[in-house]
Amino acid sequence: MQAPANDLDWVLVLAPYRRDGAYMEALLVEHGMPVQRSADAREFADLLPDSPGVIVATHEALTPDVIEAISLHLLVQPNWSELPVVILLDRSVAYHRVRSLLDKAWPGARQIYYQRPVAALELVTGIQSALAVRRRQREVRDHIDKETEFRLELNHRVKNILATVGSIFQMTRRGAQSVEELAEDFEGRLGALSNVHSAVFQAGGEAVSLTNVIDLTVSPYRMDGDSRIWVEGPDLMVTREAGTTLALCLHELTTNAIKYGALSGDKGTVSLTWGISDNPDPIFTINWIESGGPPVSPPERSGYGTRYIRSALTTLFGRPPEISYEVQGLRFTISGPMLSASSAFLEGASAAVL
Repeated sequence: MQAPANDLDWVLVLAPYRRDGAYMEALLVEHGMPVQRSADAREFADLLPDSPGVIVATHEALTPDVIEAISLHLLVQPNWSELPVVILLDRSVAYHRVRSLLDKAWPGARQIYYQRPVAALELVTGIQSALAVRRRQREVRDHIDKETEFRLELNHRVKNILATVGSIFQMTRRGAQSVEELAEDFEGRLGALSNVHSAVFQAGGEAVSLTNVIDLTVSPYRMDGDSRIWVEGPDLMVTREAGTTLALCLHELTTNAIKYGALSGDKGTVSLTWGISDNPDPIFTINWIESGGPPVSPPERSGYGTRYIRSALTTLFGRPPEISYEVQGLRFTISGPMLSASSAFLEGASAAVL
């Protein structure tokens, strides 16, 4: 007895009398078809849940127990499944009487009849065709499963995006001094969020290149083509959630530098670097250092951007970022275990001037 390969890709044979079962098993195996041969009605019923692609049974093997077992199996088949049942009839058996009986027991079943003696090639070709149909049904099933999974994931992501947008709007509204300021800040933050989702979509998976995230987030803030932000670090694959968080935080740092910091004047620059330590437990660190701008002093109160950065990065890295308001420029550092923010690390380093 040969074990089945995959579901819907094997033949279940029930021919317990004489040597019919052994002969059919040898014939089908010889032509490359996986076979399970059952010795009686009980073993046959036990094998049905393993999802045979085709059932082959001799007429005399169709006892009431076997007919009922097939009937119950057909009742639980999904909409995409059409199980072929191949029945071998003796010449002395009335086909119409058998067909009428089985139509009542198996409504809608795909019944295929051969009259014995049947040519080996004819039987093999018919069963091969039936298995080919079943493989196609399996492909349809897998497509339906993937489509269902995709829809559920899409629904989940849309809900998360809407929740994020709602949160960004509420926190932006609380910090805005005018409608124009609200519109400008909200549009910028939505743009940063959109850039990350574009990067994730282009990556085609749940992880995205940190370099791509940073490029998409920072490049729109080039100042008339001048190279004002120096970006350097190894290419690190981060999760979708980590990429979104980092992009929004970098957006806040960039807009703050444009409004109040190094990028608000003509000569200021920003150094944005990141790396992985060589410790036994790798630590991932990001540094944002501003210089050449107006003198910096600590703000009287924390705005939305600062509060978001502290909260989001503390959640991501397990520790709060360090923000230092040096006279020569803002200094920002966040570091934590690499696995908290990433799913994989790629060899090599990348450097770019934006």
